[in-house]
Amino acid sequence: MVDDNNREWLNIDVDLSMPARRVIQSLERLIEWRGKPKSIRCDNGPEYISQQLRDWAQTSDIELRYIQPSKPTQNAYIERFNRTVRQECLDLHLFDLVEQA
Repeated sequence: MVDDNNREWLNIDVDLSMPARRVIQSLERLIEWRGKPKSIRCDNGPEYISQQLRDWAQTSDIELRYIQPSKPTQNAYIERFNRTVRQECLDLHLFDLVEQA
């Protein structure tokens, strides 16, 4: 998770898949730490389009702003950031377990 305003890296979760409940838990921790955002921009991954996340956002009075499907350039900074983390951090090590990453 990256702050669009100042490009600050706020959180990263590493796993093979990320269910909506885990995304919500990460967001709730961030809100406790940094305060509630007015909106969250995300792609159209299953965890972000889930009804569970949409219900949570509505209850929390946070707007979910989705990029257009198949348009990763609308979220170019985070796409580049994710690639950099993979190449410069994760790819440098051989992990036997996801927990090690």
